[in-house]
Amino acid sequence: MTDRRTILQMMGGIPLAGLLADPVLAAAIADGLEPVSITTSKTGKKVNGVIAMPERLPAPVIVLVHEWWGLNDQIKTVAAEFARLGYVALAVDLMDGQVATTPDKARAQMGAVKADEANDTMASWINWVQSRDDTTGKLGTVGWCFGGGWSLNGSLVAPVDATVIYYGRLTDDAARLGALKGPVLGHFATEDGWIDKAMVGGFTKAMDAAGKSHTTHWYEANHAFANPTSARYDEADAKLAWERTTKFFEENLT
Repeated sequence: MTDRRTILQMMGGIPLAGLLADPVLAAAIADGLEPVSITTSKTGKKVNGVIAMPERLPAPVIVLVHEWWGLNDQIKTVAAEFARLGYVALAVDLMDGQVATTPDKARAQMGAVKADEANDTMASWINWVQSRDDTTGKLGTVGWCFGGGWSLNGSLVAPVDATVIYYGRLTDDAARLGALKGPVLGHFATEDGWIDKAMVGGFTKAMDAAGKSHTTHWYEANHAFANPTSARYDEADAKLAWERTTKFFEENLT
């Protein structure tokens, strides 16, 4: 495992998009993160993740949830970037170690995720990391696509101070959304055929009905626009969304 100082040297002043677009560099950074595992509180299932630590502790926490590909080097590298910014960054695995490289495999493993188990996993990780002595107790979640939906779901089953959703599946159930503790920031794409304006509109209406704080940003882009390894990647919009995300966490967690 690569030590933290070496990771920081590798990251240097390279923008996050540059790190993510270089598979060799991303793999080297991902290798430096510490593997962690816990047993979930309800089902007693052993679940795994990786954690990246900042220079100064105690620090607020960001829990990251991967895309339908699984917990790959890309998400681990984003965790390392959050740690560089001063957060304890925990990237959780909701797919039991599976990492897909084709859409068909990703779709199959996403379909195999059981909601009750994933909710238990999210709540257990959030409670575990919030209780650590090296954290401040302040915690945010962020996820992309499949993980965007689970960033929200995690915030519904455990106390979370700030939630970020990148084009993830949403609920329009105001009663469920009433469980939210902190504000929600959403990034959505006008050309997205899955997470469309009808779904987002239902969510924002339900958030208003529940009296919950939320901010929605739309980008002239397609689904997965923030992923540099995707054919739909939009550099300008990804950069803007990242700036908004880091500012949102800074405002609500520090």
